[in-house]
Amino acid sequence: MKKVLILGGGFAGVDAASYLKKMNYDVTLVSDREFFYIYPTSIWVPTHETAFKNVCVDLHELQRAHGFNLIINKVKSISKAENKVTLEDGTVLDDYDYLVIGMGAAKMKAPGIENTLSICGAPQMALDIRDELDKLVAKGSGKIAMGFGGNPKDTSAVRGGPGFELLFNVHNMLKKKGIRDNFELTFFAPMAEPGKRMGPQALKMMDMMFKKLGIKQHFGKKIKRFEKDGVVFEDDSKLDSDFIMFIPAGDGHEVIKNSDLPTNEAGFIKTDDFSCVLNEDGSLSNIYAIGDVASLEGYDWRAKQGHVAEVMAKNTAHNIQERDKGGSDFKGYNEHLNILCVMDTGDGAAFVYRDEKRAFMIPMPIIGHWLKKGWGSYCRNSKLGKIPRIPGM
Repeated sequence: MKKVLILGGGFAGVDAASYLKKMNYDVTLVSDREFFYIYPTSIWVPTHETAFKNVCVDLHELQRAHGFNLIINKVKSISKAENKVTLEDGTVLDDYDYLVIGMGAAKMKAPGIENTLSICGAPQMALDIRDELDKLVAKGSGKIAMGFGGNPKDTSAVRGGPGFELLFNVHNMLKKKGIRDNFELTFFAPMAEPGKRMGPQALKMMDMMFKKLGIKQHFGKKIKRFEKDGVVFEDDSKLDSDFIMFIPAGDGHEVIKNSDLPTNEAGFIKTDDFSCVLNEDGSLSNIYAIGDVASLEGYDWRAKQGHVAEVMAKNTAHNIQERDKGGSDFKGYNEHLNILCVMDTGDGAAFVYRDEKRAFMIPMPIIGHWLKKGWGSYCRNSKLGKIPRIPGM
């Protein structure tokens, strides 16, 4: 039985482990935390609409459901040349036939980033955001600024959707409490048209939503630094705020940057369309990179999302099995590139979709919110094997 070592316990790693185990591989998953975190539904933790435990799935429970081996530890280094992975406690893992890297990405660090919290950062930050919002609610008034940034070295490494969703949910929470008029809400971003990658219709509808909800917009100025009481921009203008939620763009993982793996300018692992890392002579290596850790090639509007990571994981499992059968019917991720999300507002949602042929946003008042809630339950239970996976989801 061939052995596969998987690094990372997120969408990419967990799916790769479950698929490869079903294919009768000896699978070991290494994760730096003991739970799989459902980031798309963590937007409700800060507004008390869901509990933190509801967006966590115990990796030990996933281990029992699928039968893979589990190591809770941090990866210290990876050596392609020596075919080994060293963990933080000194453990060396070198007994594997294939290495699948799904460790996610690091975050770009703007000056003063410590004065912000991110809904896409460490899971604990969702609770910290909740606590900061609770203080402002108790005070009864305040200024709240939320936004996201980009990485000029890799335009796919941006995640703005959760920022939109969280701000809309905070607006809805304050409205329910009857204190919305006492708060100034502002969405900010350094690009002139944040959300443009979703398509022209979505961009126009987002602008309409901001205006309808009384949310101010501050776009098109690069961020110079973050301070405790606001955001300072390149022209030294300042957006005053009592609380800042900011989603930094993704950046190459430090472990990857310090390895001998091939990377792009931003530090993401270079692969072919089949998620395989190529050797210098162009041949296939025994290493695959999936999810946010990998360089995502393709359209200008491409974006790293959980469903793309899942496609890469499923394809990688298939491609490894195909190699071992001596076949060449490999599956790539590029044909599956699209933007797909249900953008929640707390009292509804909007369905957003874009591929190379079309782009649209469909408002879904009331029912959209509950559809996303249902997806959260589906995600948890399908990962645990309690319900069947829906094709394409």
